[in-house]
Amino acid sequence: MIKGRVFTGAYSALICIALLVSFSHVVVADLPERTEQNVEKYKKIVRKNIYKEMKGMYREKGGALSYPFLAPGSSQYLDMLWDWDSWLSNVALRQILSEKGSAKDKKEALKYEQGSVLNALSYGGMDGWIPIWIERNAPSREDMLKEINPWKSNMHKPTIAQHAAFIVQNMDGDAEWLREKFYYLQAFVSKYLNHHKHSSTGLIYWETDHAIGVDTDPSTFYRPNGSSGSIFLNALMYKELRAIAYLSRQLNLPDIAVTFEREAVELLQNIRLHNWDPRDGFYYSVDLNLKPVEKPQIESLQPGKLYFHVGQPRNYDCLIQRFSVWSGFMAMWAGIATSEQAKIMVERHFHDKRSFNSVSGIRSLSPLEKMYDTRASGNPSSWNGPVWINVNYLVFKGMLNYGFEDEARELAEKTILLLGRDFERFGGLHEYYLPDNGEPVLNKGFQNWNFLVLNMAAWLDGKPMVTEF
Repeated sequence: MIKGRVFTGAYSALICIALLVSFSHVVVADLPERTEQNVEKYKKIVRKNIYKEMKGMYREKGGALSYPFLAPGSSQYLDMLWDWDSWLSNVALRQILSEKGSAKDKKEALKYEQGSVLNALSYGGMDGWIPIWIERNAPSREDMLKEINPWKSNMHKPTIAQHAAFIVQNMDGDAEWLREKFYYLQAFVSKYLNHHKHSSTGLIYWETDHAIGVDTDPSTFYRPNGSSGSIFLNALMYKELRAIAYLSRQLNLPDIAVTFEREAVELLQNIRLHNWDPRDGFYYSVDLNLKPVEKPQIESLQPGKLYFHVGQPRNYDCLIQRFSVWSGFMAMWAGIATSEQAKIMVERHFHDKRSFNSVSGIRSLSPLEKMYDTRASGNPSSWNGPVWINVNYLVFKGMLNYGFEDEARELAEKTILLLGRDFERFGGLHEYYLPDNGEPVLNKGFQNWNFLVLNMAAWLDGKPMVTEF
């Protein structure tokens, strides 16, 4: 009986191990090996499918949207204008047009490109507030402001000037189409500077954790209002200031350009001072939620009585949030990192396969963080680990900015294999993917910034690559 029980237990254990191995083999579908042959194969698949879907992002004017515009393209975002989505979709669209578009196609596309910017500015005002998204049946600006406090809520991400500058550059510098609404763009950028800037650090902060684009970023998600000096937000803002300075010059407004250029330099210095962590060698968001330092009223002090904190109040203005979030690499995309900082970031963080670097690309959050979670989620979308294609692209561009071509090549090839296989298996793309095997997680038919894979493929082939401003 004893021998029988021992044998039975060992046999059961072997069966369990075999089942686990078998189950793992069934569930985990490995990405194609990153070989030259596979990369070429999936480049063709990606191009063929995306070329067919180019006009799927075109939307006609109507309702609250007075101009034609670009929509992300999937059923969840079918008829809405979104802030940074339309901008990055436009960068991908221009790559398609450069490769396959006729002169007629490019002329047709221009009204949708410009319309995306002009629709946003149509909801502008003297206070500078512009909504994050606009639906076709959206209420008027005045009615929107009856429901929200524009000074205590988030607004359109600082990407309107960047989007406009991108279009202007592709029009050989012609910005006249923007002149009539340029005041609203200035008011928008100035609102960030005047009402969403932390006085002690000079950093831009989120008012709330609503619709921040990187929805569940733990440096902001469920954090106190007004407390997040997000590196993602500040990197966007730095580029936005440079873009509006460029637009000012194109409109022959040099004095205005100088003002925004000065703001850009100041923000750059503040980001380098407060968001760079020399210990970890990475750019992080910072916590601004500190108690104020209050000077004691001299006349109220009593001799011999103990007063706390008077002898040594805090002498720092924020606290580093050491969460390994992908957006630290935004400092390389925006040109904020110094050359030495970029080298450290690449060596310590890009190459770390325990952290950001996966077979599918860059994890949105390191699995070394306790918040790591790749489950499907919408509203908010999951940014706690899954791979997003816009992340792969922005990190790829950051690598190129600092001359790390091997790393850029790695990301480009991984993205091509990931999306090529998605087209091959499912006939469409998805919103985000599992890092370790590339399985799609959510929202089949998502186009949007996924089409930026073409820009990456063009660079691999040594062909002209369309880039954002």
